[in-house]
Amino acid sequence: MADREQVRQQMSQDGIEFILAQFVDIHGSAKVKMTPASSLDDMIDDGAGFAGAAVWGAGQGPHSHDMLARIDLDSYTPLPWMPNTARFAADLFVDGQSYPFCPRTNLKRVLQSVRDKGYVFNVGMEPEHFLVTRNEDGSISPWDPDNVDGLAKPCYDFRSMAPAMGYLQDLTSSLNQLGWGVYQTDHEDANGQYEVNFDYQDALTTADRITFFKMATSQIAKRHGAIATHMAKPFRDRTGSGLHVHFHLADADSGKCMFDAESDDRGLGCSQLGYHFVGGVLHHARALCAVTSPTVNCYKRLQLGEGLYSSRSGYTWTPAFITYGDNNRTQMIRTAGPGHFEDRTVSAGCNPYLALAAYVAAGMDGIEKQIDPGDPNLGNMYERSLAEVREQGIEILPQSLPEAIDELRRDEVVKGALGVIADDFIALKMSEWSSYDRQVTAWEVDQYLTFF
Repeated sequence: MADREQVRQQMSQDGIEFILAQFVDIHGSAKVKMTPASSLDDMIDDGAGFAGAAVWGAGQGPHSHDMLARIDLDSYTPLPWMPNTARFAADLFVDGQSYPFCPRTNLKRVLQSVRDKGYVFNVGMEPEHFLVTRNEDGSISPWDPDNVDGLAKPCYDFRSMAPAMGYLQDLTSSLNQLGWGVYQTDHEDANGQYEVNFDYQDALTTADRITFFKMATSQIAKRHGAIATHMAKPFRDRTGSGLHVHFHLADADSGKCMFDAESDDRGLGCSQLGYHFVGGVLHHARALCAVTSPTVNCYKRLQLGEGLYSSRSGYTWTPAFITYGDNNRTQMIRTAGPGHFEDRTVSAGCNPYLALAAYVAAGMDGIEKQIDPGDPNLGNMYERSLAEVREQGIEILPQSLPEAIDELRRDEVVKGALGVIADDFIALKMSEWSSYDRQVTAWEVDQYLTFF
């Protein structure tokens, strides 16, 4: 736990003149107020004031009392692109009381219930994202300043990645100066798409870092003439962006991973506790999808049938079946190593605080109810027909946002993980769908204008 005088001294050494008190709205978008560094004590004790009705999903109207964002000293993060400024993640308070509509506060509530059972939820998240440019007609194209990133399979390609190395090195160096432990970056499966991997941490720290990562990519990309987007599916014919979640429970006292085991009849090196956690995630997967893939656009990424092969590269790399398996990327959850699970369905467009709160609640329900996920699925799920999958009793992820929201409405465990945010989340997401569903698209005009 950081001490204010230690932080004050560190800020002085780092030349910090300004503070950003930062929280997120219901979508996970960063919101800030800037104050002079001399206001540090005020930001700790009182907080920066916000009108909650000006923010999506804050549970307030124009008559409501101010929300105050009180900074968390442990989240001190100097801005690499603006060295005289530091960001602090903040928790919201109203009338001196912790405010339950704050996604960060809600995640802390859920994580405390996990700790009360003797565990810490450790998470690594892999943020895929695109660099794009806007065309004169308002459309977007992959950022490709040297006109070399045009391969159908550009993943890991040197020439395709070379123009972006300046951006990726700036980003990597900046994050490693903050102690994040970035260990690799690469060109991903779509043109203009990249991934940066950094060390795992506890779930709260990881959610804070993903939020800051999105802030950093937006500003560092701008220096290189690009727009960074974490939209799930910006291009119809290219692979979408995930926020793959690597996870395990650790003993709250010793820090030991509780998901690995020397003896495992299923051959994956995983403990019964780990299997029960996975069982809970699979059991609640359809409702979880509403939180981990919370936009209309996300469901352009989670498609069945021909959708699994709709990318220029040949595959979408996004599982749509509710399964787990060995080190197999066609499964929703793959076992990357003993006690090491990865969920590949989580979308880059999610709010990490809400997504991780819902995720760990689902897993803990599996532990409490000892839900057995069954034997691992070892086959190529992309090769299986929908009829074959259904004959085997395998469920599929929702194929649209309203389908996912209907599942969320009925799932008390996942809803409970969102706390008071749940009802507003459901209402807002259905409003988004209604707005989208009323649009008349260019495809419809082309298809039907002279059809009848």
